[in-house]
Amino acid sequence: MKSNRVKSILIVALTALALWSLWPTYKDYSFSKQLSQLTASEDSLSFVRENREAMESAAEKSLKLGLDLEGGMYLVLEVDLIDLVEERAWNKDETFRDIIMEVKKRAEEGNSQVIDLLVAEFKKRNIKMSRYFYDVRDSDEEIIGKLRKEAQDAVVRAKEIIRNRVDQYGVAEPVIQTQGLRRIIVALPGVSDEDRVRKLLKGTAKLEFKLVRDNESMLEAFDRINRFLAESESSPGDSVEVSSNPLYENIAVMQNGRAYAPEYSREYLTGLFQREDIQKLLPKDSEIRLSARPITGSDGDTFYDMFLLKKTPELTGGVITEAKATFGASALQPEVTMRMNSDGTAKWARITGANIGRRIAIVLDGAVYSAPVVESKIPGGSSVINGIESIEEAQDLEIVLKAGALPAPVRIIEERTVGPSLGADYIRSGLFSTGWGLCIVAVFMIVYYRKAGVAADIALVLNILFVLSVLAGFSAALTLPGIAGIVLTIGMTVDANVLIFERVREEIAAGKNLRLAVDTGYSKAFSAIVDSQITTLGAGFLLYIYGIGPIQGFALTLMIGTAASLFTALVITKVIFDLLIERNLMTIKSFG
Repeated sequence: MKSNRVKSILIVALTALALWSLWPTYKDYSFSKQLSQLTASEDSLSFVRENREAMESAAEKSLKLGLDLEGGMYLVLEVDLIDLVEERAWNKDETFRDIIMEVKKRAEEGNSQVIDLLVAEFKKRNIKMSRYFYDVRDSDEEIIGKLRKEAQDAVVRAKEIIRNRVDQYGVAEPVIQTQGLRRIIVALPGVSDEDRVRKLLKGTAKLEFKLVRDNESMLEAFDRINRFLAESESSPGDSVEVSSNPLYENIAVMQNGRAYAPEYSREYLTGLFQREDIQKLLPKDSEIRLSARPITGSDGDTFYDMFLLKKTPELTGGVITEAKATFGASALQPEVTMRMNSDGTAKWARITGANIGRRIAIVLDGAVYSAPVVESKIPGGSSVINGIESIEEAQDLEIVLKAGALPAPVRIIEERTVGPSLGADYIRSGLFSTGWGLCIVAVFMIVYYRKAGVAADIALVLNILFVLSVLAGFSAALTLPGIAGIVLTIGMTVDANVLIFERVREEIAAGKNLRLAVDTGYSKAFSAIVDSQITTLGAGFLLYIYGIGPIQGFALTLMIGTAASLFTALVITKVIFDLLIERNLMTIKSFG
């Protein structure tokens, strides 16, 4: 009697906890329904304003849906290991560039390992790899081993950095898995701002602090480049008239020495300044970069500021320990404030102290975000990135800086968007199949087992309630395979009850009274139920560990449902039977 009281309290408590966990889901659905019924835009806006806090809280705590139900983005990213190989080379001559071009060409034809292609190309040309990589005393085998390890580490690190960025972005139950040798699969349910996500995932987050060279040196370099382009575009006997100022037709030079790139020539100039023959015309250890954000002229045209920078950075983003998106002193312009570690703080103090009156550019992924003048030594290890268009962009910069720089660039080679209407169809189909399965099983149990069948149906409903509440409580996502797992759980729950009920009927047929028959039936069925459920749990665990995407969604609901069915079959139905027997509400015929 005392044992049943404790069990009853436990059942009531767990049921109340499950309902409490699912309450935000109901509220979120209720808010969405009320909002959809409002016709006027002003009414909708007023409703959102009045209930904003409650709506955001309900949406955050509600049961999340997976990519196949809610819609979202599915991307396949490829880590550019060729770029990583180029970074590691220290002697980049014409031969090396030919090798890299050949490796790049062959890599695009399939999913072969980049290091294998590189090694094959070196062997074909009979060139020792120590001519370009690591120590000249290293053997080819040692260099190959180091490159393989760096390539493998780059993919693993890229995956973790992408996961960190996605987690900070706030996507529920993302799927991030490696595929093959250099690809990463990313599934993001519920994502609507696709352009923002693309930038977030592709951004290398390579942060550099570089000295800005004087405008006079930049203009002299422009003159050399302009003459070179004019000479190379013209040839003796050419009847076609060519421009004498091919560069200056694509840039605007101001009287103060500043230069700007119009929007129409931005792509052309970016490619031009990356050419090796053009880079040779620049001052030693220099490069030309454009600003990240355009400047709008009085006539509405947009321009990008141009900078001649020292190519070797004074400091890199590896010293950043903290980044925070905020607003500047005017409270209008978004910016990202950064803090450095002790090593970075010491270097930053030395760099700023030695360059008072000069400009230092903050360069992220090759674009200049700001180039402030150093007015005094900065001993505190702080810096600011401004020139940011929106607070969302500032928040994305904060995310990529916190997560760290990718070891190599990534590119999107496949992208699919799942629309919410397709997800709605899946939800309807899933609910329809689950509802019909539940109804058929419930009716069968009542017809075949009578009152015992009613107890089994109560346990079945609680089982589904527990599964959904656990998914909601732990912010796990319900997917289409997850719904299949719930349908399978319905069958497993009933299966456990059928084993018990048949044992009870055998004991009743043997002449035992109802109380003894129930106790003996549960006792004899216990081992068979536990063995089958533990086996299912083990299979679900292995599917979750080694599966990806949909398989994991199925395995998760299967494991939760299996654990819940053990509790509902062995505890809940037993308590119901004990209470009914005590009150003489059950007879032998109650088991059919």
